[in-house]
Amino acid sequence: MADKPYDIVTLGESMVLLQPLTERIGPSAHFVPSVGGAESNVAAALARLDLRVRWISRLGNDPFAKIIMSALAGEGVDLSCVEKINGERTAVYFKEDSLFEDPRVYYYRKESAASKWRKEHVRDVWFEDVKHLHITGITLALGEGTREFVVSAMKKASERGLTVSFDPNVRTTLKDPVFWKEAIEDVLPYVDVFMPGRSEAVLLFGNQSDEALIQAGLDHGATIVTMKLGEEGSLTGSKSMLHREKGYPIRTTVDTVGAGDAYAAGFLSVMTAHKINVDDWIPNAAKRANVMGAIATTYKGDWEGSPLLHELNDLLEGRVMELR
Repeated sequence: MADKPYDIVTLGESMVLLQPLTERIGPSAHFVPSVGGAESNVAAALARLDLRVRWISRLGNDPFAKIIMSALAGEGVDLSCVEKINGERTAVYFKEDSLFEDPRVYYYRKESAASKWRKEHVRDVWFEDVKHLHITGITLALGEGTREFVVSAMKKASERGLTVSFDPNVRTTLKDPVFWKEAIEDVLPYVDVFMPGRSEAVLLFGNQSDEALIQAGLDHGATIVTMKLGEEGSLTGSKSMLHREKGYPIRTTVDTVGAGDAYAAGFLSVMTAHKINVDDWIPNAAKRANVMGAIATTYKGDWEGSPLLHELNDLLEGRVMELR
């Protein structure tokens, strides 16, 4: 038994990220390893905000797994439920800068250890002494059995009294839009907090107004829907309120990868301290989420720009007036 319950458990694949010291990948490029993966990004960001966080994953028993474990342990994330499997591989990916758009990303995750998750791998111990489960849609698309695995994990968490949040994190490079629509509809009955981007909500519910998209998410069973709107900010709704939060201004965007995960961490860090069926914390959660997402875009790397709690409070309380 833990001395104190974990605030949040996240579940998903993490990969070793290799980025060249120069802007582009080339014959003489030297690469710097770091760690990336939606759920581990959220876990690291939450740990920096002084929350107790557990991350669950399935890795190969290889040097890449050691890099991931070392990085997350250094942030204070609990790794007691991570499996390292002999003979399996840990996924890697590469990222390089682009002149006019977001960085280009190249994934090598086929047949990874996490892609072989099956519903029978879900364990009761994962959800012991935990308040909340966060998971993203990427895991739905990793392998043949991962869709059923995600549904099983969400169902078990709900049965044990955890609240559940879900970020669709749609990647059309992994699966086609029809898959995403059907798979996400499978998990929505178990979701308390639904966290789509606008384009993801349109994919699921059709081209409607922002307000109608929020309502569609609520109609599918979510207690709260918080929708990311990029530079415009976010729109969050429950059955009794609708709150629009303006975007947080920044000078320069460096890398948008991981911004949605930072947003999720900011929102959940406020939510876990309150009752989910009470609305008075939503404006504070949305503001913190927008600031966290904005900060993430000013750094290279998936989560390295996540602020410490005192740094975030300095921004929110006006002691620091703008980002670098």
